[in-house]
Amino acid sequence: MKRSTLLAIAWPLLLGLPASCRRPIPTAPDREAIAAAVDAFHRALAKGNANAATELLAPDAQVLENGDRQTREEYLAQHLPADIEFARGVQSTRTGLVVRQKNDVAWTTSINRSRGTFRGRETDSDGAEIMVWSKTPNGWRIRAIHWSGHPHR
Repeated sequence: MKRSTLLAIAWPLLLGLPASCRRPIPTAPDREAIAAAVDAFHRALAKGNANAATELLAPDAQVLENGDRQTREEYLAQHLPADIEFARGVQSTRTGLVVRQKNDVAWTTSINRSRGTFRGRETDSDGAEIMVWSKTPNGWRIRAIHWSGHPHR
């Protein structure tokens, strides 16, 4: 049995939750499409394709990072170029993608390790990401992103 399945079964028992909560969380029906959208966003950043990254952001998207919140327009003007520069210059490995879905809304979480040189400085950091997605006629779009990180331990 996979470790993730074991944890999904065991955590309600450990927390003393009632029997109704003691079942694994179901897999998201659109998991593959949502995971592909997450990959497409990160691939767009790594390839320097601002247009592809922008297309995945809903008009009302918000980006939270380093204690700040930016609208889509603020992110595109102020932070997207630096995110592209970072993604193109620093090797990042994303792992542990979890996808949850409720009807036309989904949220994804993952962790990453980034190592390399950015603007002349060595970086070795661990990060976490949560994205909130909504299903549109044009596919899944990002409604919110929150990134956090710290030096690798």
